[in-house]
Amino acid sequence: IYDGGSNKFAIEAAKETVLATRQSLISVEQNVLLDAVQAYMDVRRETETVALRQNNLRVIQEELRAAQDRFDVGEVTKTDVALAEARFASSLAQLEAAKGALQQAKARYMQAVGVTANGLSTPPSLPKLPDSVAAAQSVAVRNHPAMRQIQHAIKAADLNIARAKTASGPTATIGGSYGIARTNNSKATEPGSISLNIRGPIYTGGNIPSVIRKAQAQKEAQVANLHVSKRQIEQAAATSYALLDMARASRKATEEQIRASQVAFEGTKEEATLGARTTLDVLNAEQDLLNAKASLISALADEQVAAYRLLAQMGQLTVDHLNLPVQKYDPDAYYNHVKNAPAASDQGKALDRVLKALGQE
Repeated sequence: IYDGGSNKFAIEAAKETVLATRQSLISVEQNVLLDAVQAYMDVRRETETVALRQNNLRVIQEELRAAQDRFDVGEVTKTDVALAEARFASSLAQLEAAKGALQQAKARYMQAVGVTANGLSTPPSLPKLPDSVAAAQSVAVRNHPAMRQIQHAIKAADLNIARAKTASGPTATIGGSYGIARTNNSKATEPGSISLNIRGPIYTGGNIPSVIRKAQAQKEAQVANLHVSKRQIEQAAATSYALLDMARASRKATEEQIRASQVAFEGTKEEATLGARTTLDVLNAEQDLLNAKASLISALADEQVAAYRLLAQMGQLTVDHLNLPVQKYDPDAYYNHVKNAPAASDQGKALDRVLKALGQE
């Protein structure tokens, strides 16, 4: 009837441990979603790269045909034709390599998402993100599941300290018995008893203080772990923010590069028809434009992944935060369902009987 609160502290500590484990589950959820984002963008990138390589092959084929026609009328030499042929072969090899990379990306997508990567839609607009590194770090420290997990572990450690201290106090139990007895003459009696027991430690050889010190040391370890995790999370948030800035800058610079390369390619091609440029000049200008377009494809994918990686570092890459239209795991509902469930379920008992019948238990 009285244990100094030991049982209550144990229950509350167990609840905090459950809450800490839930945060670990959120970490897994974020990793799964980030892997899915990476796999999705890889497929998109490789798909667009294949389309770009196919278009480039058609352009090079036209350049090769034009070089051959000009050679036939004596405007260019055999060297110009050979250069166009070499560039065509190179473009064909690049196309096959891009197709191989696409198949690999689809395999990674299948592993990450569980379905075939067919007909992927255009990526949605980027989620709203903080305007500064400091703001991102502030959100990360508040929301990151690793921080919350350790905070719950510290609360559990506090409760374990309180529980350990109750061991030095008294405990009280009450008991009773009742029965029916018959004497030799068959006369029935109904004996009964009730008892109140109060117990407490007198000497434990230092066991109780050592248990308390152990619980306190465990809390101090968790507090130290909290400080270390805070620094790591702040650093990770700053790094992710910097990577996002780099991706944005790269995308903008590549867009400018494409505009300039497009003008250069068209001008070089026009000058080549007038004899002011060689076939090699045209091929090089076309290759520069191709490289710029390929860089833009990668830059756009990198920007998307960097944005969601920053979201994960802030603890916001979750189904709830993104409001994804998928089936959600409700830990509260599961907890309420199993908290009073028996230790052994009916299914478990049935399995035990089967194993016993098979001689495996």
